[in-house]
Amino acid sequence: MYEGKYPKKRYKHTLRFLQEVIPHSSKILDLGVENPFSNIMKKEGYLVTNTQGEDLDTNTLAVQKDDYDVVTAFEIFEHLVSPFNVISDIKAKRLVASVPLTLWFASAYKSKTDERDRHYHEFEDWQFDWLLEKAGWTIKKREKFTNPVKKIGIRPILRRFTPRYYLVYAERK
Repeated sequence: MYEGKYPKKRYKHTLRFLQEVIPHSSKILDLGVENPFSNIMKKEGYLVTNTQGEDLDTNTLAVQKDDYDVVTAFEIFEHLVSPFNVISDIKAKRLVASVPLTLWFASAYKSKTDERDRHYHEFEDWQFDWLLEKAGWTIKKREKFTNPVKKIGIRPILRRFTPRYYLVYAERK
């Protein structure tokens, strides 16, 4: 088990979900560059390879390999103009992904300092389901969870009970 404190609540939640649907020692292609959560997956016994920061809107070669049991994409698809392309091109038979949900009380995320760090999409659960199904995936498990923040105000109160993230496990024949 991962020792120490999880730096973020969503890491703990995502790891529990992943462990419920994906066996340890699975070969995983994690979309996005190496990050704290990909290191947590490695410590848990998963064999993780990350993509190298290529633009997955225009270059889907990384997901077109048969080398992996699973593709994971944790808060990646919202950064793509057209996530359908990469989702369709995945050759692995299993996918575990999370996306941020649209919040009626907050606008989509856009970094003030990094123009690449913005959300083209924040999804409603049915929209993400439809995207996966249209790309040929069958959803086997899904879950929403909140992301409270330690601030004072109306929005922080709303974040305590309004789901912010949507996790999905899907398979393809």
